[in-house]
Amino acid sequence: MKIKSIEKITDFLHLNMFNISYTDREGHEKTWRLASRNPSPKCVSGRFDIPDAVIIVAFHIGRNQLVIIREFRVSLGGYQYGFPAGLVDPGETVEAAACRELKEETGLDLVRPIRVSPPIYSSSGMTDESVAMAYVECTGAPSRDGNEGSEDIEALFVSPLEAQAICEDAGLKVDAKTWLVLCVYAATGRVVC
Repeated sequence: MKIKSIEKITDFLHLNMFNISYTDREGHEKTWRLASRNPSPKCVSGRFDIPDAVIIVAFHIGRNQLVIIREFRVSLGGYQYGFPAGLVDPGETVEAAACRELKEETGLDLVRPIRVSPPIYSSSGMTDESVAMAYVECTGAPSRDGNEGSEDIEALFVSPLEAQAICEDAGLKVDAKTWLVLCVYAATGRVVC
């Protein structure tokens, strides 16, 4: 398998489409389309070391509960349950992005980072986007003051029993990474990282 060339199809600020021409393992020439948040896809640039975004798994130490959000997502035409998240700005550390995004989306204050994952991928069939999962402790009261006009985000505190109910409700739209963490939290009563 070998990448031969790329063609940028769109030219937007945070997301673009590319045609990737490659030779498959049998020597046939193929084309793959993918979305990337980068000026050049990672399969060409080789920049797999820097995550595009951070997902914040926040445990509120005062309430002794996990923090999730309920956010309107245009692509789903409704609300999705997930974790606070956002893009890592150029030159910004994952920890700094986690602190900033947690405050902007929930009004909560990051007290202590516990663990940050390396870049991980959840939809590599259609994008090279990577995220770092930041497990943190937080305090404070929820607020929507930091939400932008295009954001409709509600911070929620969940117990293990509430996490189980979310995981079992087939009518809810739940982010895959969030569902996995909530399942473990529901089963063990702990946030495992």
